[in-house]
Amino acid sequence: MEYNPVYVTILVLLIGVLLIWYVFRFVGNKKVVKEKMVDATHLVDILTAHVSFFQRLDPEAQQRFVKRVNYFLATTKISAEKGAEITEEDKVLVAASATIPLFHFDKWSYENLDEVIIYPGTFDERYDTEASDKNILGMVGDGVMHRKMILSLAALRAGFANSAPSNTAIHEFVHLIDKADGEVDGIPEYLIPKSLIEPWLHEMHKTIRLIHQDRSDIRDYAGTNPAEFLAVTSEYFFEKPKLLKEDHPQLYALLDEIYSSEEDTPDA
Repeated sequence: MEYNPVYVTILVLLIGVLLIWYVFRFVGNKKVVKEKMVDATHLVDILTAHVSFFQRLDPEAQQRFVKRVNYFLATTKISAEKGAEITEEDKVLVAASATIPLFHFDKWSYENLDEVIIYPGTFDERYDTEASDKNILGMVGDGVMHRKMILSLAALRAGFANSAPSNTAIHEFVHLIDKADGEVDGIPEYLIPKSLIEPWLHEMHKTIRLIHQDRSDIRDYAGTNPAEFLAVTSEYFFEKPKLLKEDHPQLYALLDEIYSSEEDTPDA
């Protein structure tokens, strides 16, 4: 049987494109940058004491969560700058923040991140910690800071305190997921099914209008733009799922479809 060489070439190119997409979307193959791991018992103790998402998981899911945290720690540099002094616990909290939004996606890793840089407190858009108008708690880097994330140590720790109103680290990792498709636009195309994009946009714009009219209990920062809406509502979804489900059932249902399955994100 003879084959048209043009069709064969097209088929080979198509298969190649699909393989590249599959590797990026489903396979984590980042280079190990740290061989020495956190003691397993100590790691579990930290997660149990501080990470409510981990506390809600069943034992089997907790084991998977620990493996994902270890993978992040092994493949992502976490550095202290500007006088920050970080502990092993702080590094585990960073890794937990990264793991939470992608927990259901077992082989998805942050291919667009090499390093998380920890500053002691707030900073400005030029990464200046001494500026009079410094008010930034976290940022996904760009330009010379491409493939880097900057987090305030104070904000990282505060985000995992009991009854914390927000979680800056989770917020920034959601921005990083959003950025993976090339645009930080509130539509994480590597996670969201195409059939969900229109319902998500409808719910997002409706809720942003309510925020602007002071008719929503979701914090005002979510109304800044679609990217911030995704990041803020994702914080609610992961940190206070039961409350979000009670107060905003449609928004909860959409986020649940984007991020997780029933068994991975308990409501309790």
